[in-house]
Amino acid sequence: MSAEAADREAATSSRPCTPPQTSWFEFLLEEALLETHLKKPCPDPPPVQLIVQFLEQASKPSVNEQNQVQPPPDNKRNRILKLLALKVAAHLKWDLDILEKSLSVPVLNMLLNELLCISKVPPGTKHVDVDLSSLTPTTAMAILLYNRWAIRTIVQSSFPVKLVKPGPPQLSVMNQIQQEKELTDNILKVLKEQAADSILVLEAALKLNKDLYVHTIRTLDLLAMEPGMVNGETESSTAGLKISTEEIQCQVCYDLGAVYFQQGSTNAVVYENAKEKFFRTKELISKIGSSSLHCTIDEKRLAGYCQACGVLTSSSDSTLQSTPYSQIHCCMRCGNYQELVKIFLEDNLTLSLPVQFRQSVLRELFQKAQQGNDALDEICFRICACNTVCDVMQGRAIGIQFNQLFLKPNKEKIDFLLEVCSRSINLEHASESLKRKMAAFLKNMCLSLEDLQLVFMISSHELFITLLKDDERKLLIDQMRKRSPRINLCTKPVTSFYDIPASASVNIGQLEHQLILSVDPWRIRQILIELHGMTSERQFWTISSKWEVPNVYGSVILGIKDNLTRDLVYILMAKGLHCSAIKDFVHAKQLFVACLELVTEFSPKLRQVMLNEMLLLDIYTHEAGAGVSGERPPSDLISRVRGYLEMRVPDIPLRQVIAEECVAFMLNWRENEYLTMQVPLLLVQTNPYVKLGQLLAATCKELPGPKESRRTAKDLWEVVVQICSVSSQHKRGNDGRLSLIKHRESTLGIMYRNELLSFIKKLREPLVLTTILSLFVKLHNVREDIVNDITAEHISIWPSTIPNLQSVDFEAVAVTVKELVSYALTINSNNHFWLIIQADIYFATNQYSAALHYYLQAGAVCSDFFNKMVPPDVYTDQVIKRMIKCCSLLNCHTQVAILCQFLREIDYKTAFKALQEQNSHDAMDSYYDYIWDITILEYLTYLHHKRGETDKRQIAIKAIGQTELNASNPEEVLQLAAQRRKKKFLQAMAKLYF
Repeated sequence: MSAEAADREAATSSRPCTPPQTSWFEFLLEEALLETHLKKPCPDPPPVQLIVQFLEQASKPSVNEQNQVQPPPDNKRNRILKLLALKVAAHLKWDLDILEKSLSVPVLNMLLNELLCISKVPPGTKHVDVDLSSLTPTTAMAILLYNRWAIRTIVQSSFPVKLVKPGPPQLSVMNQIQQEKELTDNILKVLKEQAADSILVLEAALKLNKDLYVHTIRTLDLLAMEPGMVNGETESSTAGLKISTEEIQCQVCYDLGAVYFQQGSTNAVVYENAKEKFFRTKELISKIGSSSLHCTIDEKRLAGYCQACGVLTSSSDSTLQSTPYSQIHCCMRCGNYQELVKIFLEDNLTLSLPVQFRQSVLRELFQKAQQGNDALDEICFRICACNTVCDVMQGRAIGIQFNQLFLKPNKEKIDFLLEVCSRSINLEHASESLKRKMAAFLKNMCLSLEDLQLVFMISSHELFITLLKDDERKLLIDQMRKRSPRINLCTKPVTSFYDIPASASVNIGQLEHQLILSVDPWRIRQILIELHGMTSERQFWTISSKWEVPNVYGSVILGIKDNLTRDLVYILMAKGLHCSAIKDFVHAKQLFVACLELVTEFSPKLRQVMLNEMLLLDIYTHEAGAGVSGERPPSDLISRVRGYLEMRVPDIPLRQVIAEECVAFMLNWRENEYLTMQVPLLLVQTNPYVKLGQLLAATCKELPGPKESRRTAKDLWEVVVQICSVSSQHKRGNDGRLSLIKHRESTLGIMYRNELLSFIKKLREPLVLTTILSLFVKLHNVREDIVNDITAEHISIWPSTIPNLQSVDFEAVAVTVKELVSYALTINSNNHFWLIIQADIYFATNQYSAALHYYLQAGAVCSDFFNKMVPPDVYTDQVIKRMIKCCSLLNCHTQVAILCQFLREIDYKTAFKALQEQNSHDAMDSYYDYIWDITILEYLTYLHHKRGETDKRQIAIKAIGQTELNASNPEEVLQLAAQRRKKKFLQAMAKLYF
């Protein structure tokens, strides 16, 4: 029997000493436990983890009789462990993808070195000096595996790595992590030094025209035998698992292509080599098939590499030149920007370019425009318009760049924007969802424009007329009526509900389909009459699972005896609620009016229900329409809201959401006097939302007053603390001790925390949001283990202690603070106090780059992008110190030194310490123009002189020599010089982090 046949037989049959159901892998584990007296680590350890455990045990240093640490001994136990690690890798067929994903660099390096050792590659031998064709197949394969791993590791180390958020600091764990990091760095250093040799070895492997073999469990067992017992089988050219020539070349070509592509960033000529290897890989994959067992290539990544190489090299391949990426690259390089706009316009329909790529092209154009190319301003707007419409179609938020470029709209911009919209949607094949998104965008554009001529350009466009229905256009005109007295609405008289005759139909299925689709109450009644005329056995309110009515209403409606009336009331209400939910308020109003007219004749209870729902609908309509622009609601709507809150009609089914919306409505429109003084006491005691609204209104009302008058703030604090508390339960453990369980949400509060959060997210009034936000921030800061406090406006009005601190669920409080700040910034993204809170949250959670972004944004919004001085209550010393710490931890040490000047008393100690750092990730000497403190500049001059950095020393001397920094200048001149440098530095920082 040949060795290859023996391997196949061994892979499919069990060894004599193993039970019939035991796999090779399970047998290896048991063998390890018996041979080495190890304790079994876990019930079913994964194969890769066994490699780690075997090698860790084999590499443990020993201690002699004098307690001196010795290298691991070369004894039988350690040799068995190393062999077992190799067997597990052989069980995994030496798949580098699996091994690299699960093993660290030091462990995999140890494993592959053991493979080289057992494959009889002499230690210290340079692989580049070895003739692969003269070696045995398994030895040559071992060398290939090692060198493939070497260049793959080099390529992988060049990719950015997302830092894992550290847990609680533990000295032993930190030492272990540090040791592993140092070991990995040392191995990478050696691999990079040998990279050229590894590439030559792999290039030589491409010239081999023979199949190779990789060690299996059986060949490893034979190698481990006594020399006299081996019959020469392991030296055979067919011992081990066969890897075909094509599979070897495919893997090697892909790995060489990846390393050449990485080197191309410093030497563009190498991209040609990468391209050659990647295209050869594609040919080999098509030849051997993508389902090869021993050749696993990520074909999507390979396609990306091929496309990138085609763009980065001057390709004659017409298929590569025709890709959008290569066309865009060519347009950017040649300055053919009109063609670039055309490509983006065409892609708005096909959506083949990723959004990140679109944004990167726009950023590059912005950079070129900022360098003085004014002709690019129009191109920037056009590309930005294409990106914005693409975002709208895909349901993403509109970016800030579009709003900035659209600050001064004109006829040309509107014309181009309408062209983009028209060419981005195929009305014949577009879904309803896509049409609604485009219609909403055009409607919002009309509402944002002040020039009526530009508004009429949009509203008279064919796309606008097609996408918006007559009712929607009328509603839009209603919202804009006050802008122009020339807009008049002609409304038709409404036909009475019972005046429309019913007609016969012939097909129940067609009628049911029409019933599901229709939102016209008159047509709905007509269809139901026809359906009931055909059959009296069906309940037509059940034909659609989308028709949902709240349970509190359902029992009343389903109690109606007449089948036709019951179906009609249920369907009208369900469709009205659905239209309200999707913000189709016009149809919702029609459906509710028809339902109200119907129930008024026979049910006072349902009449009140419909009046309540119409009140909620009117609130929604105003908040989504005139309320967005700040227009106060009509007095009759406010009176109806008060009437609902004071309503005392018995046995009326009520939805909690209506009370919630009514209280939020009163708070949003500053009806604090009513909520504080006039709301009935019984209502406060029975409705938790009214009580919460009263406390919020009273606290906001008293905010400008003296501190001792803020008793309501204390009451509100106690209510919220109780909501955020958890109930404690004691449980006796097995050892007889009592343990405390704190994971049940308290029912002692007036509502649950998620209900409170839902209510707060209905508020839009800045003072109310600021008040409740400052309360939660203070509650977050009260905890004993807090390291970094979060700052907020009006935080001093809240108590500083909690009697029962252990009862508060501070994790839930922290989550609530984050959600509230995110929501508040959707209401007003320019509120600098809210931006500071967001920045403090990121700072407290060690997200320093994001923290700097929001600290800078807070300063920018209150200083006209730093053209004015940032108010001192925004950039307090605490904020500046936190910005300094962020820059320090981001290794931007020159920025640290400059920010030290912003403090009321300049922190020279921190500035000098930062400037001593040589591993700085910022622009260093290019920032010297932003330093105005002579002491810091003199220290820089001394530091560069000491280091022998002549060029940087001259830059520092030039900065000192500026006349406006002369100490003899008047104080006003010095302050003006400092203010000018502050402005330029903060603007530069903003461009860096925004």
